[in-house]
Amino acid sequence: MLTGIHPLLTGPLLAHLDAMGHSDAVVLADAHFPAERLASRLLLFPGIATPDLLAAVRTVVPLDDAPAVDLMATPDGSRLPVQDELTAAAGTGEIRFLDRQEFYDVAATAFLVVRTGETRVYGNVILRKGVVLS
Repeated sequence: MLTGIHPLLTGPLLAHLDAMGHSDAVVLADAHFPAERLASRLLLFPGIATPDLLAAVRTVVPLDDAPAVDLMATPDGSRLPVQDELTAAAGTGEIRFLDRQEFYDVAATAFLVVRTGETRVYGNVILRKGVVLS
């Protein structure tokens, strides 16, 4: 057991987050996301909601300069409650919205994709790692 580490952060997830470099991206995706097709590295967290995992990841991953966080835009441009929760968990007001195909294209280049158990649609986020300042 480690102290100061959020309990949702498993050893494999921490190892991948640590291995990421500056501006590398991690996708936290809902259960509907085509993760198997798009991911070069994939972890599964089937019992966890995306906003909860994002809040945990943010305890150890600093944000890059803008754009640091991407969400998938709804077809009509509305914001869903899950997107508001993701924005709050990200801890930044600077959110970029990408249409579905563009989001998939960016996700396909991510260092890591983590598929959660989130069943609400548009419960996906791309987070870019910043630098750790001493």
